[in-house]
Amino acid sequence: MRLVYLSAVFWFLIDQGSKYGVLYGLNLIERIHIEVLPPFLVFHLGWNTGINFGLMAGGPEVTRYGLIVLALLICGWLFYWAKTGLTRPVALISAGAVIGGALGNALDRVIHGAVIDFLNMSCCGFQNPYTFNIADVGVVAGAVGLIVFAESGKTAP
Repeated sequence: MRLVYLSAVFWFLIDQGSKYGVLYGLNLIERIHIEVLPPFLVFHLGWNTGINFGLMAGGPEVTRYGLIVLALLICGWLFYWAKTGLTRPVALISAGAVIGGALGNALDRVIHGAVIDFLNMSCCGFQNPYTFNIADVGVVAGAVGLIVFAESGKTAP
């Protein structure tokens, strides 16, 4: 379980630190758009009140709290799964990545009412219209890690 905790803390801190650093250190909160290595990396401020790709954005305030509760339930379930069913170190690290990312985005919803997104990456003629954050990277990487490295034959509770 130590790997779960360490991974979760790492992803949570790197997410919150990057958001704070970009918003206030680089003043993205006022500048809104900073071209870092265009078009490969652009910081563009977005406030996501919905879920992935802004789905359910602009919904009632109850949606905000529902998403916070959902994130906490998923984190609790992942902790339970890690404690009772995951044994491979990479699977434990993956579970922690999902947990840390989910908690980072949930904290944004509590404090700001929306998830802070700022990363935009485009390449090779494709213009990506969406922004994301480090927590999203942790959630996606962790979910892929769980799919690939969770023990076969053992299912989640």
